[in-house]
Amino acid sequence: MSNTINIGIIGSGGIAAAHVRAYKEMPDVKIVAVADVIPGKADQFIEQLDLKDAKGFDDHLELLKMDIDGVSVCTPNVAHHNTSIDSLYAGKHVLVEKPMAVTLDQAIEMVEASHKTSKILSVGFQPRYDPNMQAVKEIVQSGQLGNVYYVQTGGGRRRGMPGGTFINKSLAGAGAMADIGCYSLDLALNALGYPRPLTVSAYTSNHFGTNPIYHREADKFEVEDFGVAMIRLEGGIVLNFKISWAMHMDSLGPTLFLGSDAGLKLTPAGSGPWSGVWDGGIGSINLFHDIKGHHVETSIPVQEHKINIFYEKVRDFVVSIKEGKPAPIPGDQIVINQAIIDGILRSSEQGSEVNISIPEFSISS
Repeated sequence: MSNTINIGIIGSGGIAAAHVRAYKEMPDVKIVAVADVIPGKADQFIEQLDLKDAKGFDDHLELLKMDIDGVSVCTPNVAHHNTSIDSLYAGKHVLVEKPMAVTLDQAIEMVEASHKTSKILSVGFQPRYDPNMQAVKEIVQSGQLGNVYYVQTGGGRRRGMPGGTFINKSLAGAGAMADIGCYSLDLALNALGYPRPLTVSAYTSNHFGTNPIYHREADKFEVEDFGVAMIRLEGGIVLNFKISWAMHMDSLGPTLFLGSDAGLKLTPAGSGPWSGVWDGGIGSINLFHDIKGHHVETSIPVQEHKINIFYEKVRDFVVSIKEGKPAPIPGDQIVINQAIIDGILRSSEQGSEVNISIPEFSISS
């Protein structure tokens, strides 16, 4: 492989532009192609972002015929599956935006393809690169909390409902759960070491999205704007997960890790209608424990954003390609995230607890 990594972009919306801006900061990367199913949109994107040497395609399969090392899959959710699989079987490494897929079966097929082709399948969870998120994982993994038996996580927006493809069930698969909930799940599961989920009991609703008072596309709103679930994980851990795009409340509360020796509390950064989502913004971290019979609270310094976590996500993908490393945020892990979202939707629809089943091959770090 040459020192220059050739990259293709599949999809040319706003998130694709963020990927391009990150790649353009890397002297060892060249964006050689862009594909979008809307005729002419790729060429327009290339011109807008000044990608002088890139070719535009209306079909991603044509893009995959080029000499490309890796692709960023930036399509609507419904196309994450087929474009990723096509790319992997074409011999390209893949960085796919979140959520990983629309269904659990799709996510499993994507992981199977990455295994069969020995190509990277990495999922775009940039909060992993926030130093505060990393500090949380270090604390949990260090054993300071003892045996963690209960985790509460999630986030809420007061009025943060998107539209378009995000609210169409066939295109997005899920609503708030997939859009922002996947970040909260990754925060908790990554800190715990991604334990296997066993069962889910969940409730979802869409009181706000389907009300024209609150949403301009209420007649087209098909997904959930709120959800809560109790998830049993292996190792005797229970995860209380809750997420909301809209609500008459300021917050759904902090993230908590309760352990046999200590507890950890994280509060969200910021305020206003878009605050409280675990997308890398932590306001405070506190450790609760006992010293000689006295309750002790220790405040852990929160680090300011001194790095561009989105850039770090994309850069890590490039470095993994260059150095032959495993996927930075492997699909093998995130299929568990997808399985929980799938279980939540099934449980809510059935009105009862459901079991979660994932192939053994996909449980690896």
